[in-house]
Amino acid sequence: MDTPQVRRSAPAGPPAGVATTPAADAARASHPTSQRWRRLVPLVFITYSLAYLDRSNYSIGVAGGLKHDLGLTPGMSALLGALFFAGYFIFQIPAAHYAENKSVGRLIFWCVLAWGVFASAQGVITWVWLLMIDRFCLGVVEAAIVPAMLIFLTHWFSRSERGRANTFLILGNPITVMWLSAVSGYLIAATSWRLMFVIEGFPAIIWAFVFRAMVADRPSEARWLGAEERDDIEQRLLAEQQELAPVTGGYRAALSSRNVIVLSVQYLLWSIGVYGFVFWLPTILKTAQHNGIGLVGLLSAAPYAVAAVAMVIASRFSDRSGNRRGFVWPFLLAATVLFAGSVLLGSGHYWYSYLLLLLAGGCMYAPYGPYFALIPEFLPQNVSGAAMALVNSAGAVGGFLGAYVVGWLQGGYGNGAAYAFMAVALLLSALLMFLVKEHRVRGTQHTTLRHQVAGSSHGHDLP
Repeated sequence: MDTPQVRRSAPAGPPAGVATTPAADAARASHPTSQRWRRLVPLVFITYSLAYLDRSNYSIGVAGGLKHDLGLTPGMSALLGALFFAGYFIFQIPAAHYAENKSVGRLIFWCVLAWGVFASAQGVITWVWLLMIDRFCLGVVEAAIVPAMLIFLTHWFSRSERGRANTFLILGNPITVMWLSAVSGYLIAATSWRLMFVIEGFPAIIWAFVFRAMVADRPSEARWLGAEERDDIEQRLLAEQQELAPVTGGYRAALSSRNVIVLSVQYLLWSIGVYGFVFWLPTILKTAQHNGIGLVGLLSAAPYAVAAVAMVIASRFSDRSGNRRGFVWPFLLAATVLFAGSVLLGSGHYWYSYLLLLLAGGCMYAPYGPYFALIPEFLPQNVSGAAMALVNSAGAVGGFLGAYVVGWLQGGYGNGAAYAFMAVALLLSALLMFLVKEHRVRGTQHTTLRHQVAGSSHGHDLP
């Protein structure tokens, strides 16, 4: 990765409101000893990794005996997986508001602590109705993670760094699922699905205290950050904010703007494919070939290794070019084709079908870093966090549909129906990216989405 460079001299920085060039930003942002990258990237990566561990090991638990031991029907099993997203949906925007206006560190501490308790409780609970409540509560406390962390990164990384910074946050998803699938499968085989939940929930409780001790909400609050690097990043972030006209109408204007609405629908459809894949890939692989749970875990892990590599490459080139949209829709379209090919091959060609699923997984994940760099490039910081939360809320609805509908289709109609549903959702999500209104910032050599204010002195509409 290109890591940031501390400024070599100490000029006053770019004049207020004047954009820096990508070349100048890259020169300042490429030094491997940057304190920001060394300290903050591991913090956000580990936090999101633990969050994804405790939301996604449910699918391994289902394949490893939970469904049988609790006497769940396919529909009830899918509903338990989906209930997480009901709680996750409700608290996105309130969490973003608190993170932007109060403290990311305080919010994340309490949420991480609570989710560790709820995640471990999944292995202790014996009543289905109580497990349903626990899954919902797990979604509530994890709702803060993505919006709060994305806001946190906008406080610490400039436009030319943000695609990569977002990627290292969201890499916690595929990398965690990669080892989760393998380790959880063998952990169940060695102990039980109940102990798997208890053991894997416990690290979050410890990590809450580590995170709170090490995090600073903004560069100005970080005693560990050198003055030169602190001044440099604060000046760059200020210059970027001065390029963006303020939003008249606050949250209402921002959240009802064309781009935010389009991106919300698009992310809903994208998340149907992603979460259908994450939650039900182990079960799909097991039913197609009747493999043991240990081998299923290993096979389920491989697509996420491909995804991690694809994410790093896509974000690197997106940051260099400043192009965001062009690093989203091609990957989603490729995932559509690969899912369709897997449907056509069917279970009669298991390993060829699996190869296509392997590549589809990589393509679904590759665009995340550039995608979440879009909104801060056309909305100012005071409203961009809520807009990202709204988009992520829509993703929670998509996650609910992906977890529930894909599980229902797989249980009732077979793997082909599940693949086809995910492929259609991904195709629509790719096409919707063409409706995102793109603007070029002439003062830089970046292609960025720039805000135009409804009712401003220029008379432009909010994109």
